[in-house]
Amino acid sequence: MTRLTQAPLPPLLPRAAHGGPGQVPFSGLDFSVNSNPFGPNPALLQAVRDADHAQYPDPTYFVVRAALAAWHGTTPTQVALSTGASDLLHRCVRALVPPGAAVLSLHAPFGELARAVALARSPLSVLDDLTRPWPADTALLYVGQPHNPTGRTLPASAWPLVLRRAEEQGTLIVVDEAYAPFTALDPPPAHPQVLRLLSPGKAHGLVGARPAYALASAALCARLDNLAPAWHLSAGTAALLERLPGASAFLDETLPQVQAGAAQLAGQLRALGEVEHHGTPFLTLRVGEAAAVTSQLWARGIKVRDCASYGLPDCIRVSTGRPEQNAALVAALRAVLAPAESSQALGGETHE
Repeated sequence: MTRLTQAPLPPLLPRAAHGGPGQVPFSGLDFSVNSNPFGPNPALLQAVRDADHAQYPDPTYFVVRAALAAWHGTTPTQVALSTGASDLLHRCVRALVPPGAAVLSLHAPFGELARAVALARSPLSVLDDLTRPWPADTALLYVGQPHNPTGRTLPASAWPLVLRRAEEQGTLIVVDEAYAPFTALDPPPAHPQVLRLLSPGKAHGLVGARPAYALASAALCARLDNLAPAWHLSAGTAALLERLPGASAFLDETLPQVQAGAAQLAGQLRALGEVEHHGTPFLTLRVGEAAAVTSQLWARGIKVRDCASYGLPDCIRVSTGRPEQNAALVAALRAVLAPAESSQALGGETHE
């Protein structure tokens, strides 16, 4: 037996399911990615372009961490940087979940967390109500705030109980705030057991630059930094994060349009099925056989997210686009889900 087949090595696992580009080229309208359709933020895009790509960045990224720390009212040692939130989730599991320790998720977890836990050979449990008992050895609790794809949130009234349990059991709470800028959610309570995970590329329409960072205790950030390779941020991503505190004008201008577009889209799609929408840029639509509907929409040049990986095989997730894009999505969904009605609306005939 070679070392590559021995049990202590991480198992070989398939990649987590995501929206966006896949192995098959797609050139239609993509509603599978939850990103600001009015992006990219010009100021942050310029920061990426102006970065010095000919030199290595400062390996400590101190100026970047200092800028983010001042913005959030903390210290540079309490900021951990990353290329994408996925990397930070993998590092959190490696740093804080001993072999076999339990990981808990409020609602179905983001796919990268599930994959990181599986690579660590630890059990992952899903709860829809955190007032119910947790596994006794829960090392990490994941909370999407708001949750993807449902948009649900942990109410403020639940935090005291959750924090008390986390203190008693030594559980780290990872609060994923990827979509919080699109809503009016308050940040989670400041607490040594809480790690805030922020990925501003969603709200600023710059997901390709992969900006992300965590706010946590200095001790935890040191452990996360210890697991990162040297120069783990490109010069462009570092420059984007350094400029982030002064780039909110774009959000002030575009996020109200995103919220209005998503609300209008939710209202239109309720005529086609059960919609769950809680103010996020995305929503879920119950369509029956989601895989089949996704395939039919693809053939019409429309890409949506099949929610089977979230335990919702009868739902698709769509994220709002610009008005003319949303109109194309609604028309395609009507044609797939209510073909007779769609044909009559166009003045056509139906046939037995």
